[in-house]
Amino acid sequence: MSAEQSDFLRAAQERGFLHQVTDAAALDARLRAGPVAGYIGFDCTADSLHVGSLMQIMLLRLMQRTGHKPVVLMGGGTTKVGDPSFRDEARPLLDDAAIERNKAGIRKVFDAFLTFGGGATDAIMLDNAEWLDELRYIPFLREVGRHFSVNRMLTMDSVKLRLDREQNLTFLEFNYMLLQSYDFSELQRRYGVALQMGGSDQWGNIVMGVELCRRMNGAEAFGMTTPLLTTASGAKMGKTAAGAVWLSAEKLSPYEYWQFWRNTEDADVGRFLGLFTELPMAEVRRLGALAGAEINEAKKVLATEATRLLHGAEAAATAAETARRAFEEGEAAESLPSLTHALPAAIADLLLAADFVKSKGEARRLAQQNGIRLNDAPVTDALAEVTSADLRDGAAKLSLGRKRHLLVRAA
Repeated sequence: MSAEQSDFLRAAQERGFLHQVTDAAALDARLRAGPVAGYIGFDCTADSLHVGSLMQIMLLRLMQRTGHKPVVLMGGGTTKVGDPSFRDEARPLLDDAAIERNKAGIRKVFDAFLTFGGGATDAIMLDNAEWLDELRYIPFLREVGRHFSVNRMLTMDSVKLRLDREQNLTFLEFNYMLLQSYDFSELQRRYGVALQMGGSDQWGNIVMGVELCRRMNGAEAFGMTTPLLTTASGAKMGKTAAGAVWLSAEKLSPYEYWQFWRNTEDADVGRFLGLFTELPMAEVRRLGALAGAEINEAKKVLATEATRLLHGAEAAATAAETARRAFEEGEAAESLPSLTHALPAAIADLLLAADFVKSKGEARRLAQQNGIRLNDAPVTDALAEVTSADLRDGAAKLSLGRKRHLLVRAA
């Protein structure tokens, strides 16, 4: 890249967002020439996004902070098809009313991270149903389909994975990459969008969209992906024993969200501080280099900063103080009963071993009634495992109701 690297690409690279770029030098020059509109698509499969989407949201926020225009594309049209990327089976199809409800919920998440409006760097939210719902099938095949090679489409990871496993891939889903590419072409034509971003699993679809912009519109377009995000232990980002880590306060409280980040594995702290906070990189590196007991201070900073961005400074401070009282003023100290047990272990087995329940069936019923918590986060499946990633200061806290607590330590 040029020595005069744009603020956006420099920050994206330094903070850990950058994985692949279609033409880094040309994109960099375009970014330095003035505001660039870049988009990421989000399908409307639930009424909130979860932490698995947070890297993409933070990337759009970084665009805006460095003087560019973020475009949030809601998949009101593509949700009716379903993205097959790295899925073992087709998503259940949603009706129009459910998609509209989900869109409204997701919009609230973006309001916390982006400034929307009509200015050059103000974010805009669009819906691909605007053009996809109006498509006439035969003209679409003639105008768009002729630019796609089935031979090449079959080599895409999102398709190849299903075929290699001999799992069903419907023709409806097979069309998804055409529709995603067409989205880019329409966004470029209608709104001047020059950059599509997404996770590394979207690289093939993004490259096809870049090519379609050139072929249909004669326009220069760019693609960029972020790295696949997993924890140091290999777990999928955003999944815990309590279920998905939602970005909606109605689905997950600010305190539970704070606790999720506080439970970050030691090896992930520096990386997550770069991606999910806006601390200066010098401070990120300092905190990420802490070791031993000191790394817990870095985890608290990560938890508070990440919670502040989503829920606001007051909610973040309240969550941090609640945790301090609960875990530092004796409640999670030696006064609690403890159990030393080999990990990973099912929550039901741990409760049985500590004589907190009489059977696994009792544990399952309690979980279904929201009566079990792991590190103060509700657990819906008593057979979910406590792992070393759940340990804080050497222990994980299991709670039955509000008054019975157990510290679990690794054998």
